[in-house]
Amino acid sequence: VQLQASGGGYVHTGGSVRVSCSASGRTSGSETMGWFRQAPGKEREFVAAISWSGNNKAYGNSDKGRFTISRDNAKNTVYLQMNNLKPEDTAVYYCAASKEFFYSDRQARVMDYWGKGTLVTVSS
Repeated sequence: VQLQASGGGYVHTGGSVRVSCSASGRTSGSETMGWFRQAPGKEREFVAAISWSGNNKAYGNSDKGRFTISRDNAKNTVYLQMNNLKPEDTAVYYCAASKEFFYSDRQARVMDYWGKGTLVTVSS
């Protein structure tokens, strides 16, 4: 399975960005997909995840109601809409997929698949 992230870029404080992650290859058809992020000098941090059905979602501590995760299984794509962005949201955002539902930083070590990441830069 290959994950391709896109949609990162440069945005001003308070702005919005939507990042996307498309999966290709032999998926099991039941993976949870989601996002982690890593800022310079910091550990990788859980951002959000969504189950295959879309019925289960989880958000990390950084969200505080500003982020929304969704998916389109017909397109094998997951989206992360980020609103009211702050400079501390600046990071490389990594798409991940797992056969198990994930919701925490420590689960980063057990992801089945990773994308290469997309950079989001928020200026102050």
